[in-house]
Amino acid sequence: MGARCSKFSLCWFQSHLKASVLESSDLENGGKSDRNAFPSFTEFSFEQLKAATSGFSSDNIVSEHGEKAPNVVYKGKLDNDCWIAVKRFNRLAWPDSRQFLEEARTVGSLRSERLANLIGCCCEGEERLLVAEFMPHETLAKHLFHWESQPMKWAMRLRVALYLAQALEYCCSKGRALYHDLNAYRILFDKDGNPRLSCFGLMKNSRDGKSYSTNLAFTPPEYLRTGRVTPESVVYSFGTLLLDLLSGKHIPPSHALDLIRGKNFLMLMDSALEGHFSKDDGTELVRLASRCLQYEARERPNAKSLVTALLSLQKETEVPSYVLMGIRQETASSTQPLSLTPFGEACLRTDLTAIHEILEKIGYKDDEGIANELSFQMWTNQMQETLNSKKHGDTAFRAKDFATAIDCYTQFIDGGTMVSPTVYARRCLSYLMSDMPQEALGDAMQAQVVSPEWSTASYLQAACLFSLGMETDAQETLKDGTNLEAKRNKN
Repeated sequence: MGARCSKFSLCWFQSHLKASVLESSDLENGGKSDRNAFPSFTEFSFEQLKAATSGFSSDNIVSEHGEKAPNVVYKGKLDNDCWIAVKRFNRLAWPDSRQFLEEARTVGSLRSERLANLIGCCCEGEERLLVAEFMPHETLAKHLFHWESQPMKWAMRLRVALYLAQALEYCCSKGRALYHDLNAYRILFDKDGNPRLSCFGLMKNSRDGKSYSTNLAFTPPEYLRTGRVTPESVVYSFGTLLLDLLSGKHIPPSHALDLIRGKNFLMLMDSALEGHFSKDDGTELVRLASRCLQYEARERPNAKSLVTALLSLQKETEVPSYVLMGIRQETASSTQPLSLTPFGEACLRTDLTAIHEILEKIGYKDDEGIANELSFQMWTNQMQETLNSKKHGDTAFRAKDFATAIDCYTQFIDGGTMVSPTVYARRCLSYLMSDMPQEALGDAMQAQVVSPEWSTASYLQAACLFSLGMETDAQETLKDGTNLEAKRNKN
């Protein structure tokens, strides 16, 4: 439901980059794109990030950015309507504020289309937060290990390997060759389906944990001996990722190397790929993985040679990543004017009087199931008090006494004995009538959480977004409401 309620806005940081594979030389400055296409590094206040994440709401916690407890990553939205990923450290991490700021600024100076870039931080009191570009299409781990509709295509796996190698090469060229705990959860997919390396792993280690996970089978041998991360350790981890891409599973390197030495490398290959890759390409990728996984660190290739090796393996370079990933993109036809219903028209015009008349006409149809479920509890005093609050709120709403309606509906909601999407909808409009659009938007989203397929919730979100001046997001949500209403009418 959390993902559903945040669907009202689809504004991501735009890099406006071509989908085709970049040549190795393009990565010298993080790609051909203008550096100014990326947002600049900003030191945010704690209040800004608190507001962006709805008070660090648990609904906004995301696993897409590969972080584990005790650190948490939240999805948030800034005042300029752009989505961000906010990593909040536990209070024991980064005790030295100067060290934290210095590290964040250094990592924040990097800008590449191969990274989910660090665009800001916050250091106030004991709070330590990092702010990165938000990547909407989850992690490599999700697409490789937990896919639902289709396995990742061979051409896309080769592209992931190349883009990751290019990310590492870029970081090396900027003096940041060390990356902590490189794994399939650290590779994220942007709005165009392009893989990007999370910037969080570029921060030097703090008290927030070790550089590698506790699974020793995947840990570089020299790290086990010394506890230190080296550039060669990062290449070793890159080798484990190549195994992930080959097999579609998280295979321990020792087991994989035994199969390779026994010339049984085809047993490594993901069975879902059968018939979709050439044996020569598979052999070449296996060979590269085994070079990365050499016990002696000095025998492993560097990032630049990884890029060179992977460039020659690329397939379907003219096909955009979102096509290979099966991700839907906006098309010209999808941006055509909508055929709006009266409710949609009222929201488009932000005609609150018309919306009020429609909500009065709708009544409580979408609460009927909830009312029936609770009918056996009607005899309790608490239930009667809650229903009285709703009744008084309805009377005030009908009389357009919106301040009283807000108070009564708040008592009903705070009572906690019943959950009504229509009450949220009516309090939403009452807030709009009282010139409180931000509070209204919160109620419209709550209505959608309770009733995800209810077009009224989407329509009201659109009205709130129009009131807040968020035209693009409002149009998108208006389209959602129109589609939901059409779907319901068909049924």
